[in-house]
Amino acid sequence: MSSRVFAYCRVSTQDQTTDNQVQEIRTAGFNLEDRRIFREVVSGSQEAKQRPGFSKLLEKLDQGDVLIVTKLDRLGRNAMDVRATIEALGELGVSVHCLALGGMDLTSPAGKMTMQVLAAVAEFERDLLIERTQAGLARAKEEGKAIGRPGALTEPQQEAVRDRLSKGESVSAIAKELGTSRQTIMRVRDRAPVASGA
Repeated sequence: MSSRVFAYCRVSTQDQTTDNQVQEIRTAGFNLEDRRIFREVVSGSQEAKQRPGFSKLLEKLDQGDVLIVTKLDRLGRNAMDVRATIEALGELGVSVHCLALGGMDLTSPAGKMTMQVLAAVAEFERDLLIERTQAGLARAKEEGKAIGRPGALTEPQQEAVRDRLSKGESVSAIAKELGTSRQTIMRVRDRAPVASGA
């Protein structure tokens, strides 16, 4: 019995289409039936297992099936998520092929090795980014630059907020007038408790 071929095609926004991905898979020589194409519009920042379309696909897959994606990032939000997804599919007996990696079966020994290399590169890049960020923060601190988000309200505005709160004005009314959130007003209030009664 020949393997059933499935495709998972994902785009991030409604103005994008999965048609190119389907065309790419068919051009690569995979015999793909329309009913086995799972299309999804979902942000790449969401884990594969939390995506409704991918969950439906998992319900259909059986041992011996083949899953095709055009690129690895279709399968997860980062290298760790992609690797976990491919390992879970491998345990189900599903082989996963990625066109961007030459159509290699990522559940095969060579594919697993490729995934380990990609995960190591991703970890290296993440470590580099953390290192650069920390170095940049340290340099900014040495130069006396303020770190973090600027306050939503200036010091005079905060003083005015405290004054108005002490006179019994509501948090909501002040927030609305200043065009800020109630949380911002409450933070100002909580940093300097208003004395009851003037």
